[in-house]
Amino acid sequence: MFAHTPHHPGDPILSIQGHYRDDTRPAKANLTIGFYYDEQGRVPDLASVVTARDTVAAHPRTPGYLPMGGDPSYCAAMKTMLFDAEPGSPLFERIATIQTLGGSGALKVGADLLKGLYPQASVHVPGPTWDNHRSIFQGAGFEVGTYPYFDAETGTVAYDALLSHLESLPEYSVVLLHACCHNPTGTDLTPEQWDEVIRVLQRRHLLPFLDLAYLGFAHGVDEDRYLLRALVQAEQPFLLAQSCSKIFSLYAERIGSLSVFCADAELARRLHGQLEAAVRRNYSSPPAYGARIVDTVLRTPELLLQWQDELNGMRERIRQARVALGEALARHDTGGYDWGFLQRQNGLFSYDPGLGKTADRLRDEFGVYILPTGRICVAGVTSDNTETIARAFATVMAGR
Repeated sequence: MFAHTPHHPGDPILSIQGHYRDDTRPAKANLTIGFYYDEQGRVPDLASVVTARDTVAAHPRTPGYLPMGGDPSYCAAMKTMLFDAEPGSPLFERIATIQTLGGSGALKVGADLLKGLYPQASVHVPGPTWDNHRSIFQGAGFEVGTYPYFDAETGTVAYDALLSHLESLPEYSVVLLHACCHNPTGTDLTPEQWDEVIRVLQRRHLLPFLDLAYLGFAHGVDEDRYLLRALVQAEQPFLLAQSCSKIFSLYAERIGSLSVFCADAELARRLHGQLEAAVRRNYSSPPAYGARIVDTVLRTPELLLQWQDELNGMRERIRQARVALGEALARHDTGGYDWGFLQRQNGLFSYDPGLGKTADRLRDEFGVYILPTGRICVAGVTSDNTETIARAFATVMAGR
């Protein structure tokens, strides 16, 4: 029994963490996994979240399962945070929202929903994208294609090729879009470019599925929601997978949401029932603790303001880390290599395929860990390791 089971090589990102953990060199740097780190290189406890935890602990609830769709109060708070939809408003009633097991759980439930409603459809993801996107949709039974996204020559979005490819897709194809802070490249479309993409989606009858894991990490909460607002204004139905892991520093609580913007309230109610059915077939109901923490933050005015300030501080620290690393690299001979991508890109990640080709050497000679794709987690750069990282990058890219 099970003798035919093939070997699994492990996740390409998570497996690196074991190598880093076992590395005994004191001057090592981990720029791989997508955590937000503070200036001391720690995953922080946000003060607003700590206070919310105390509030939740002081007001325990009777143990019992949550509804399949999760905590209704949390789901309502998500609608308000993401869509500016107030309870009772027409917009609020047109959005079907459930609590999920992080952003990955939202993608999985959404994929299962779409496979049931559009069994012949295909899913199209940007090239490159987060590895798990392809795995989740393939696991739901979809054929997964790739549309052009990143131009390695210019280090920017391959916008013309992207539009041309979308124009060629069959009707009712599902198109995965990163709403902001594209993972892994850190390159995003401008508002004007998003507007044109929406026109193509509508003209070709394509269904957008948005992934929003880094709200506020690019330019701010309002700015990073541009695509959501534009789709609503255009009356374009879409799905939205959202994660609280990074923005609330609640990685282990696995708290996220899945929303579907619908043509009317009656359709939203039907979609909500189908989402609950998809949850029932997966994990039956989500856990309560993380949802209560986030809901407490969002519904307590002083905690909401404190969290917004902390989110702004995280975004600013990432920006400063980009600047500091760029300035450190400028002090080294890098053989004329262009490091401008560090400032052109935004969010948690930067991306350079040429740098990725040196990943083994960076790890073996310098203890600097990056992904072979060329993705680096900029939040892993601190004042203590900036020079170490810059010296390593400069050495390998100068060919020494």
